[in-house]
Amino acid sequence: MKKILLLGGSAQQVAAILKAKQLGLYTVLCDYLPDNPGQYYADAFYMVSTTDKKGVLEVAEKEQINGILAYASDPAAPTAAYIAEVMGLPGSPFKSVDILCNKDKYRKFLSDHDFFTPVAKGYSDSRDALSDIERNMFKLPIIVKPVDSSGSKGVDQIDTKEEAESKLSYAMSFSKNKRIILEDYVEKYGYQVAGDGLSINGELVFTCFGNDHFDSKCASRFVPMSASFPYVMPKEIHLRIQKEIQRLITLLNMGTATYNFDIRIDKNYNVYLMEIGPRDGGNYIPDVIKYATGVDLIECSIKAAMGEEIRIPKEQGFNGFWSYYAVHSYYDGILDHIDINEDVIKENIVENYIQKKPGDLISAFTGSNTSLGILLMKFSSMDEMLYMMDNSEKWIKVVLR
Repeated sequence: MKKILLLGGSAQQVAAILKAKQLGLYTVLCDYLPDNPGQYYADAFYMVSTTDKKGVLEVAEKEQINGILAYASDPAAPTAAYIAEVMGLPGSPFKSVDILCNKDKYRKFLSDHDFFTPVAKGYSDSRDALSDIERNMFKLPIIVKPVDSSGSKGVDQIDTKEEAESKLSYAMSFSKNKRIILEDYVEKYGYQVAGDGLSINGELVFTCFGNDHFDSKCASRFVPMSASFPYVMPKEIHLRIQKEIQRLITLLNMGTATYNFDIRIDKNYNVYLMEIGPRDGGNYIPDVIKYATGVDLIECSIKAAMGEEIRIPKEQGFNGFWSYYAVHSYYDGILDHIDINEDVIKENIVENYIQKKPGDLISAFTGSNTSLGILLMKFSSMDEMLYMMDNSEKWIKVVLR
């Protein structure tokens, strides 16, 4: 039996473990959290951090794995690429994956190759960043991000010099390597583009674009609380986005891999590849895409890691209107209950992955890790979908004690 090493055993990553087992693979799991649910599904479990390259390599060599996958995890993706390269397993170049997973390296790569990208600069000391802000090296407002975090954790907008120091420190606290990046704010035209895609031998063969939705009442305005599919922009924009993604993955010499997209379009229809993660999307995006298109990206990512043949239908279309919705609170506190409209439960919710229960301590929504869980939803029309995702307070309410 062939073995696959999976990096990360969160509730959302269990789907990859189950799919690998369904495909007849022996599953080995690494995760540093002792209470991760994935350990109860995997055939073998090691309590090793997914960012510990040396520790993961020891596990990989001990288990004599045939493939490695960082499903829905940016921080673990470089580890997977490193192990694959060292052991001669299927995967994309470590150097390229490392660029995609480190925001300052990624911004420089985009700039060096004439992509549309915000002016940006990385810092290992927040005091240097503060000095540049005070000397007007950047025009406010600007965005600050940890270079190596995922799920929009630590991302914020600096509107005034007075708030800069606290927001720089906040962003730095989310960086494993203690490095942040400042970048110009990019005004978007329409919805920010969400979605996932697949390349086979470096050719982009599948993309599924959606609409990112944000809740302005949240503690962070930069954490998507939903992505709805399909994307509302015209075909011309879809093709322009695909062309830029293909150019990027060709320059990076990417192989057979799945990707998660965060892209902005400006008023002139210029494409800004804000984030291209070398992994499947979180928040059950691959599950939504399977409902919408019939393409199983979880299976594709596993087959890519194992070097197996992947077949994608030549004719790709959408079957209806679908989204994920991250249930979230505006405040810290104790959960009393979640009030969801009965008609929405009957007509729109197809899968319920709410993790929090009454009496649980919950946090205000500041990153994907602070959601109460995910709902997968279907709709009768584009108008209904966009309205419900942009006005979720009309059908769901999180009540605290």
